[in-house]
Amino acid sequence: MICDRDTKYTRQFKRLFREHGIKTIRLPPYSPNLNAYAERWARSIKEDCLNHLVLLGEGSLRHAVSEYVEFYNHERPHQGLDNELVVPELGEIKAEGEVKIKSRLGGLLNFYYR
Repeated sequence: MICDRDTKYTRQFKRLFREHGIKTIRLPPYSPNLNAYAERWARSIKEDCLNHLVLLGEGSLRHAVSEYVEFYNHERPHQGLDNELVVPELGEIKAEGEVKIKSRLGGLLNFYYR
């Protein structure tokens, strides 16, 4: 597990992970860009999904995260790719026809396609 130098990562915290066979790696000091991708993903899932749900245990959290991961990787338009899909699985995009919607998490995450 990669962690920054926050004071919440105490010796007891590291010992707990070590006892379960998980090695912790501390990022070097003053290196904000080393963890940028993970920080951005954590921010995205919080803002787009988790902050809008009332989670009633680990099962509902796992379900929400798995639905968001599927949406994030396969259904969201990516601004860095000219609003194209990250993984275009639907083949050729049709310009005409009925617009359909695929909803996840009760309509919180929506994917529109033809």
